[in-house]
Amino acid sequence: MPDRPNILLVLTDQQRFDTIAALGNPLIRTPTLDRLVREGTAFTRAYTPSPVCVSARCALATGLSPHRTGCVDNGPMPLETPSLMDRLGAAGYQCHGAGKMHFGPDWRALWGFESSDFSEECNAEDDFRTHLDAHGYQHVEDPHGVRSEYYYLPQPSQLPARLHHSAWVVDRSLDFVARRDRRRPFFLWTSFIKPHPPFEAPTPWNKLYRCPDMPRPKRPADAEQLWTWWNRYQNRYKYRDQGTDDNLLRTMKAAYWACISFLDFHLGRLLAGIEDLDNTLVLFSSDHGEMLGDYGCVGKRTMLDAACRIPLLARWPGRFDAGSRCAEPASLVDILPTCLQAAGHEVGAGLDGVSLLDLAAGDTAREAVESQLQRGAHGLYMRATRRFKYVYSAADDREWLFDAETDPDETRDAAGEAPEVLAAQRAALLDSLRADELAVDGDHWRRWPAATIPADPDAELLFQDPPNSVRAPAPGYDPRPRS
Repeated sequence: MPDRPNILLVLTDQQRFDTIAALGNPLIRTPTLDRLVREGTAFTRAYTPSPVCVSARCALATGLSPHRTGCVDNGPMPLETPSLMDRLGAAGYQCHGAGKMHFGPDWRALWGFESSDFSEECNAEDDFRTHLDAHGYQHVEDPHGVRSEYYYLPQPSQLPARLHHSAWVVDRSLDFVARRDRRRPFFLWTSFIKPHPPFEAPTPWNKLYRCPDMPRPKRPADAEQLWTWWNRYQNRYKYRDQGTDDNLLRTMKAAYWACISFLDFHLGRLLAGIEDLDNTLVLFSSDHGEMLGDYGCVGKRTMLDAACRIPLLARWPGRFDAGSRCAEPASLVDILPTCLQAAGHEVGAGLDGVSLLDLAAGDTAREAVESQLQRGAHGLYMRATRRFKYVYSAADDREWLFDAETDPDETRDAAGEAPEVLAAQRAALLDSLRADELAVDGDHWRRWPAATIPADPDAELLFQDPPNSVRAPAPGYDPRPRS
């Protein structure tokens, strides 16, 4: 039996499932991710347990679905719940985090890490900010890009490539690898902020892709029939509901892809710096995706594949087959049991995930994975099997069904075509949520008054200026809940 493996978990933020060249994108450049695909297993139907940052990360760290932790949006995490890091630490692992963790409400919480290099998107005082100030960049107020009205406007980074956050995260990760306690295996969570908007990459990466080369957004006929209330709400407060400009959207995609290629380059540096890589379980994923103009929408907070389907790769020679594809439904809640199994630690009962090792080997009875955003009047719920995806929106009092076999691009609602499938998927999801009285009423969804968006086109617009900005934040300002 070989030594217990080191574990490297790499998480990006807001990266779509279709942004890896080796998995079918012929235009994007991702040589490091292509290597992981070539040398490991790709889970091609992986979904986020919640299509927003904090609740997705909470589910990953606890192995529990949002309805069980109560963290269903960018709200507080139950930091008293044992985390992946707590469990691995108890198993003898040295645990370190580098980059964005989003462990609210205590953003600096270690939650089982022995050490961390702390950074957040809108934090005035973090380790990355200290690093920039030490290098003479105190004048840069928006080191991750300018937000508010500029949130979805492509923009060049205000930092040189060597000081960009994606470079810094890997620099700090490599520093940990170099100084770690070699008497113990390590768990390293390397967490990038990008490609989360604003879409900004440093020179010359910001011109790696150009607008005319980018495919146009996917806009099927009657695309708005696939929207939920959340799509309308996001488009409003992110300043993208006042018309469509395909050249802007294609430039946005070019900037988004540039962020991914830049972090891919630095991920290559990280893999090269791990001397015992073949005895390291490497897991790569993202917390959720990004609409990027598809269906006329931006942001996350939707159960369409662009936002809720994620990349998920696993490399561990001898345990995950090289070049393999697994099309069974997978989720971020599977990362905790995978790491525990790899570490030789008892996985235990009561988790919502399964080990990806077992899933790839066909040794689980799983039929579906689930996802949730919010609860009550604005609850949005999803259940995905290998073929079907069922979605219910409380704010719209409406359900949708997508058939990946007959409509893999999700261009239409198949609810009226397969009533028996619709009923079965609804019943299964309701049964899973049975304990949530804000979601379930007997054998039906609980009904809520229909949600609306104000007619005034300026209603709900918000500013997300950093706390140290020369422009004072608006009263009651909090950048995190709607970031």
